[in-house]
Amino acid sequence: MGTGNSNFSNVDDSALEGLIGSSPAMRDVYQMTRLSARSNSSVLLLGETGTGKELIASALHQLSDRASGPFVRVNCGALTESLLDSELFGHVRGSFTDAVRDRTGRFEAAHGGTIFLDEVNSTSSTLQVKLLRVLQEREFERVGDTRTIQVDVRVIAASNCDLNQEVTKGRFREDLFWRLNVLPIALPPLRRREGDVALLVRHFLQVYSKANGKEIKKIHPDALTALIGYPWPGNVRELQNYIERAVVLAQGDQLEASLLPTTVMGDSQAAQVAVFRPTDDQSLIREFVYNRLTKAEDDAKDLFRQIVDPVEKELLTQVMHDCNNTQTKAATRLGINRNTLYKKLVDYGLAKSPKSGDTVSET
Repeated sequence: MGTGNSNFSNVDDSALEGLIGSSPAMRDVYQMTRLSARSNSSVLLLGETGTGKELIASALHQLSDRASGPFVRVNCGALTESLLDSELFGHVRGSFTDAVRDRTGRFEAAHGGTIFLDEVNSTSSTLQVKLLRVLQEREFERVGDTRTIQVDVRVIAASNCDLNQEVTKGRFREDLFWRLNVLPIALPPLRRREGDVALLVRHFLQVYSKANGKEIKKIHPDALTALIGYPWPGNVRELQNYIERAVVLAQGDQLEASLLPTTVMGDSQAAQVAVFRPTDDQSLIREFVYNRLTKAEDDAKDLFRQIVDPVEKELLTQVMHDCNNTQTKAATRLGINRNTLYKKLVDYGLAKSPKSGDTVSET
């Protein structure tokens, strides 16, 4: 046993399957997960993007008496209200234009098991009413149907924002919040998981070395020091991305510091330009272009902007679309201040510049 929450000293605090980390903060999570798994009560997972909420949800299901039943995942933030309504509760043929046949919803599909509602904070007020009914009455109707369907399903929800604040702002129903928040589990950001970065680095190094047919078993001390000292705004998902990239680019048997992004290595000038954290191929291209062109003459800087601007504009457009044009959600996903995001939207012609005296809107 470790030094987890003293209130649960008799509960196993060893790492759960699929999760890496032995920090006190994570041992508390392991204990709370094991305790919560024994119940059928709703669980609310809270934590920043990339902290492993889906892994905890899966562990809760696997450790429960429902493990032999289905585990159904739904990303509530990825669908519009009408699509999410049909996705969650199903629909009958003819209920709307594209409803050419009856469809079973995710709640019905999860009968006897667990449903995981990720980004539950993004649901509309109408859907929140339906979710509240399912939690309280264990029943619902498909879209366009009058027949009531009874379900036996455990609900695990997740949010990357403070639902208490969402309730205060009138964006989330208070009664639904309390129905979901029976067993809250807060996942710590990676920057607060002392000692876990080194464990995760070695784990991902082994995973991606094997996946790429390489034998990279060593990490240069400078690289490890930089990785441990970096604040990880994108949490474990960001770390995983950087290690995978470094392994792919590595030429020898050691992970060198030069294989890491300049933001991780502490290049303040590069950090100011790299507004968006490099987490995909387009970002890697921007970083490569920056490293090469900023060393050239002033006229090369114009070429840099010509290359970077279209990529950045495309990224902004895609993220705003994925977030239903909600700037707060988009800024959170990109890891930047909403005012910074708004300025860039205006600069690229993706949002109107406010008139004098106007305030910046949420959308």
